[in-house]
Amino acid sequence: MTIGMKFIVADARPIAHDNDFDTNNRAYVPEVWAQESLMVLEENMVASNLVHRAFSNEVASYGDVVNTRRPGTFVAKRKISSDDVTIQDAEATKVPVKLNQHFHTSFVIKDDEMSKSFKDLVEEFLAPAIRSIAQEMDKAILAQVYQFTGNSVGSLGTDPGKSTVIAANTLMNNNKVPGGLGMRNFILTPGAEGALLDVSDFTKVNEAGDNGLALEQASLGNKFGFNFYMDQNAPSIAATQTVQTAAINNGNIAKGSTELTIDTTSDTLITGQWCTIAGDMVPQLITVVDGAPTTTMTIYPGLKTAVADGAVITIYPQGAIDQDVATTGYAADYVKDIDVDGFSDAPLVGQMTSYGIVGASVDKYGLIGAPTTTSIALDRETQSAMADNAVLNLGPAGDYCLAMHPNAIALVSRPLALVPDGFGARQAVVNYNGLSLRLSMQYEGRGQGLLVTADMLSGIKVLDTNLGMVMYA
Repeated sequence: MTIGMKFIVADARPIAHDNDFDTNNRAYVPEVWAQESLMVLEENMVASNLVHRAFSNEVASYGDVVNTRRPGTFVAKRKISSDDVTIQDAEATKVPVKLNQHFHTSFVIKDDEMSKSFKDLVEEFLAPAIRSIAQEMDKAILAQVYQFTGNSVGSLGTDPGKSTVIAANTLMNNNKVPGGLGMRNFILTPGAEGALLDVSDFTKVNEAGDNGLALEQASLGNKFGFNFYMDQNAPSIAATQTVQTAAINNGNIAKGSTELTIDTTSDTLITGQWCTIAGDMVPQLITVVDGAPTTTMTIYPGLKTAVADGAVITIYPQGAIDQDVATTGYAADYVKDIDVDGFSDAPLVGQMTSYGIVGASVDKYGLIGAPTTTSIALDRETQSAMADNAVLNLGPAGDYCLAMHPNAIALVSRPLALVPDGFGARQAVVNYNGLSLRLSMQYEGRGQGLLVTADMLSGIKVLDTNLGMVMYA
C-alpha cells in the first residue's frame, strides 16, 4: 500500500450493516476495496503515469466525447519603451476524446474463501485483477508509438547504444520539445533496457549523481536529457512469423531512395505490405508494385540508410477482415474485437497493423489483448470503415521504444455511474490524480460467491506527434 496517498470517494453507496454478508464484513467494504484498487493501479502503471491526464468528476458513459486541451503556443515580441505590449490570444486548442476504453476485470470469491482477511483477499484476488487493468492501459498507450514513426532513430534488430540515445535527444531538440526534469521520458522495452545497461556511460556510479541508486535498482535514471523507464508492455515483436523475402537488384542504393528493383522472389507483392531492408532496418511501407512476380516496388518513407546490392528484403504477412454479418465490415469508430482470416501465424501482442490508403495517411494501430488467427483487438477505435475482405498488413519484428513529452498523449478519465439503491450491488467510485475507478460487489447465486468487478472509463488520444518519437531496437 502506498503511504500518504489521499482519495476522494465520490458518491459511494452506504456501507452495509454487519449482517449483510454474514462473514468478515470489515473485509467487504467497497470503499476500502476501491481505494486499495486505485493504489495498486498507480503502483503498476508506467506509461499511464507519464502522459497528460485530463479528469473531471462529471459522471460519463461509454462512447461519450469529452474535450481535453492542447496547450497554446506563444511567440515572444520585442518592444521599446514607447510601445504597447502585443496581445496574443491565450487559447488552448480543444481536442475531442472519445471515452471508449472501458477496462474491467471481474472475479468471484467463492463461499469457502470469503472468510479470509482483507490482506489475503488483496494479495490473492484484488491485486492481480487490478494489475491486469494497469497492463492493458499501458499496452493501449504504448501502442500509440506507431503514430510517431515520422520521428525515429535506431534500427530494428540492433541494440541501441549511447549514439542512438544522443540522436534521439538531438531529434527532440530539433522538434523544440521542452526539456527539463520530467519533460522528456523514454520508455524502453526490456531488451532495449538490457542493451543500454551494458553501456558504461549509463552505469558509471561516479557520474550518475544519484549515489549509485540507479545502478542498485538496475535503472537507467536520468541520462542524456531523458528520464528512462522500462515497461514490459512496450511493443517487442518476436521474429516468429512466416515472411516473404526478396533482394535488392540495382546496385548500391542511396539514402532517401524510394524506388527499388528487386529479384530472388517468386512472389507477387501487394501494396500496403510492410517490409524491412537489411542495412536500413526501419519499417517501410510498400506503396507501388510492378511485375508478376514483383520486379520493382516503391517504398515509404524511403531508405534512412544506404543499402548494398543484394540486401535482403523481408516482407511481412497480410490477413483480411472477416465480417460475415451482412458482409458490411466494420464502421468507423468500432472498438471491440475484429474478426479476421488469412493469417497463417497469429499476430502478436503489440504488433503494428495497418489498413487503408497507402502512404503517410495509412491507418496504423497496435494490437492489444490476445490476438489469434481469427480475432484481433486494436489499441483504439477504427479510424475509418473496414470493409469485409479488406486487407490488413502486419508490421515488422523488433522493439519499439517510445520517447515523449507528457503532452504528446492524453489519458482522459471520467467516473462511471453508480447503480441506484435497491439493485443488490454495493459500489464505490474513487477519484485520484486524474484517474477514476469503480468497484462493484454483489453475491452471485449461480457461482456461489461474491462477484467483484473493478472497472474504469477512459479515452486515449495522441495530442501532438512532434512531442514524441520512436527508437527502433
